Amino acid sequence: MNSRLRDSAPLLDAYLSYFETQRTAFTIPGHKQKAHRLDEGLGAVVDSDTPLYGGLDEIKLTEGTLKKAEELAASLWGADYARFSTGGSTHANQAIILALGKPGDKVAITRTAHRSVLSALVLTGLEPIWLTPDIDEATGVPTGIPVSELERVLDQKPIALLLTEPGYLGTISELPALISKAHENSIPVIIDAAWGGHFGFNANIPQHVMQLGADALITSVHKALPGYSASALLLAQGKFLNIARIEQSFETTHTTSPAGAPLASIDGCRALLETRGDHLTGNLLKYVTDFKRQVQSHFALDIFLNPEQFAEGRFDPVKIVLRANLLGLSGVDVEKELQQANIRVEMADRDTIVFLATLADNADDFSVLADALVPILKSLQGEPRATQTSLSWSIVPTVAVSMRDAYFADTEYVSAEKAIGRVSADLIAPYPPGVAVVAPGEVLTKAIVSGLAATQKAGVRIAYASDASLATYRVIK
Repeated sequence: MNSRLRDSAPLLDAYLSYFETQRTAFTIPGHKQKAHRLDEGLGAVVDSDTPLYGGLDEIKLTEGTLKKAEELAASLWGADYARFSTGGSTHANQAIILALGKPGDKVAITRTAHRSVLSALVLTGLEPIWLTPDIDEATGVPTGIPVSELERVLDQKPIALLLTEPGYLGTISELPALISKAHENSIPVIIDAAWGGHFGFNANIPQHVMQLGADALITSVHKALPGYSASALLLAQGKFLNIARIEQSFETTHTTSPAGAPLASIDGCRALLETRGDHLTGNLLKYVTDFKRQVQSHFALDIFLNPEQFAEGRFDPVKIVLRANLLGLSGVDVEKELQQANIRVEMADRDTIVFLATLADNADDFSVLADALVPILKSLQGEPRATQTSLSWSIVPTVAVSMRDAYFADTEYVSAEKAIGRVSADLIAPYPPGVAVVAPGEVLTKAIVSGLAATQKAGVRIAYASDASLATYRVIK
């Protein structure tokens, strides 16, 4: 198969070579690339799959192909250690958090963290010290964790600082100052950069966090980058982190049967960034800028979030966030109209629509989106509404018991009305973005219960609640 990346991507090359060689397999996976014999449709889905480690290394990893590919990734991102995950950033987050400390230890963590980070706290028994982001009054968007928030909790002796950068809406904390303050106190900085895989490869795109001095970076290779679903990358430095323990934790939490395609795609994306990253991310920035300009030309108010609205380097310039409230319309309604045109969006709630732009998009794709979007916006446009900060960004939690204790506690179901004042046994979040409104062990307040009901009524999916209708809540007895 023709591939410009094969020479510089050993795992990708091995994956392609596997299918170029006649083999008779007596190993897993059970389809053996022959499922088409049983059903053509099933074969179309699974026959491009490969055995353990994609057949690229034996089970014992004697060929070292995977290790070589991971070493190349570590070098590109300037890390001491790299691992490829087929369990997404969720697995990578859980792996590194498991390596941090022992049950009862405290970690400073942004409240805008993805649910996978909170799930990791349940698994590990670590206790969160919640950090509240600043909220931009004009846009209602969380702009990141200020240094003062970290300084406020230093006397609680956190063993790590866990941040999500960039945030789901593209904003970025003042990372150099946060990292510096943490390191002054010998605190490692772990960054969930799931949405920032494209950072660091173009002068007009923010630097990736390893360039800024962070101790660990977790990023999805299937979000902004063109990797296989659930592919992710974990990178770490050894100054403040125990690399041997991270390796142990990674293996403890990872599947023993990782699929070959995601692994090969991570290596391919690494090679793509290394050889063409500057050009590709530059093109993406141009496409996004031109798209925003084209759509914006039809409206008086600034309907997109843009870098100019935030401090320098504090917003991802290829993030497309449309502020539907400024047009007096519902993001959910716009999403429904776009679906009729066979266009899917990343997220929509009452006030906001997020369109995910990636390296795989070209100018034609953005033209199709603009041609569909502008008439829809014009047809639904009404009077501008004031910005309302999403529940995911605005709730300050009241912690009653630890998440781990709440997770294992005896529970019962009560009506929504009677749930107010009780302690939640569930993590409940609008999805996307998967940021908790309430976590296990936190008090269900009137603002939470009524806010979740209103969010659901507006057409936003509320995830992870034991009762999806929200008529009842699962609480601790």
